Amino acid sequence: MVREIAPRITADPRIKGGKPVIEGTRIPVDFILGQLGGAMTIGQVTDEYDLRREDIYAALRYAAHLVSAEESNAID
Repeated sequence: MVREIAPRITADPRIKGGKPVIEGTRIPVDFILGQLGGAMTIGQVTDEYDLRREDIYAALRYAAHLVSAEESNAID
């Protein structure tokens, strides 16, 4: 059962174990964030994975929402 958890972000237990993915793809939000964090540009990510800029921005908005709702935890 596909469930929209944010605009352009869906989760389905049958796809990537229910991880949040870009709607209509099997590309997880955490993967996109990792690519951006690894110094790929938005343009490189969209070209490499056949995504739209709106998909990348949706992943960033979703991640920002999650981080803003979390308690502060130090990373070692």
